[in-house]
Amino acid sequence: MSHLRGRYLLPSLFSIFVLWFACGVQAQSSSLLPKQFAGWQLSGNVRQSTDLASADSINAALLKEYGFSGLESATYQRQDGRKLALKVAHFTDATGAYGAFTYYLMPQMNSETIGDGAASLNERVLFHRGNLLVDAVFDRLTAMSAAELRELSNQLPLPASNLANLPVLPTYLPKENVIANSTRFIVGPIGAQKTGAPLQEPLIDFSNGAEVVIASYRTSSGESTLTLLSYPTPQIAGEHLKRILGAQSQENGVPKLEGRRSGPLVALVSGAASAGDKRSLLQSINYEADVTWNEKTNFGKRDNMANLLVNIIILCGILIGFSAVAGLAFGGARVMIRKLLPNRVFDRPENEFISLELSGTGQRSSESDVSSSIKSA
Repeated sequence: MSHLRGRYLLPSLFSIFVLWFACGVQAQSSSLLPKQFAGWQLSGNVRQSTDLASADSINAALLKEYGFSGLESATYQRQDGRKLALKVAHFTDATGAYGAFTYYLMPQMNSETIGDGAASLNERVLFHRGNLLVDAVFDRLTAMSAAELRELSNQLPLPASNLANLPVLPTYLPKENVIANSTRFIVGPIGAQKTGAPLQEPLIDFSNGAEVVIASYRTSSGESTLTLLSYPTPQIAGEHLKRILGAQSQENGVPKLEGRRSGPLVALVSGAASAGDKRSLLQSINYEADVTWNEKTNFGKRDNMANLLVNIIILCGILIGFSAVAGLAFGGARVMIRKLLPNRVFDRPENEFISLELSGTGQRSSESDVSSSIKSA
């Protein structure tokens, strides 16, 4: 009995090992990082993890709020000995990747043209593309380092459908006099707390679908912080604006915040700037509704009813023409054969029809035969 158990145990262990190895190979093949790009070769294996602490133990809760879903890290090497360490954080959509990118921005970073947005500081380059946030650290920079990362960015896959769309709210921020790398995109209370936003829960009310973006501006009378809040409808935005202005405190009889609503957007300005500069900054926020229709309209060539009817008519014409040509060919062939080979193919005696002679005389004779047979009976 023990011998039989050993025979069946070994195949089972072998099957488990094969399954484990296949799963490991499949996980490795599903990596987003390429094996090579722009002369860089992958050194070792790509390490994958879904642990928030492995990405950033201090800001794990914030990454979860942005929709963090996984991390990949790898080391690349060139033939000249240079090395590059890459970390790629996955998020649910491009909104989360952009929000995390704005959080990790530092004032001393320089803007770069890589992916959907990038910034660099010494040997470190941070950029986001789609729902991915990439942290690249070179051991030595060259003039081609940015171009190499652009090639890497082009090889990274994009998420399907609208998950690759960047948030629209930051596009309403004025670009004039903005302080570099001061923009922060916030989607939850943890982000509002860590970024030092002028408003906190429950005034923002993230449970109502709010999004927040803040940026700092230089004015002639001092620096100011512009806060934009986006709500689902203008009515909800108006209610929150009244609540925010009614709950704010004052300094020396002057409100800390000045606000204005434009459509579903609420604009708030705080800081050391004068009242005139604050109002000027508020007036630069104007909501414009762009109506787009992204639902399939079924007016393609394959789905258009008029095209279908035209194709049916064309098909009927083709069938009629084919039938006419086939009929003429068949009839013409018989006529030609009868002329070229008379009494040999179609007019031979054995091909004649057997017909009944049902003439009038024959009918009367048959009737007389029938009557005579009745009399004899």
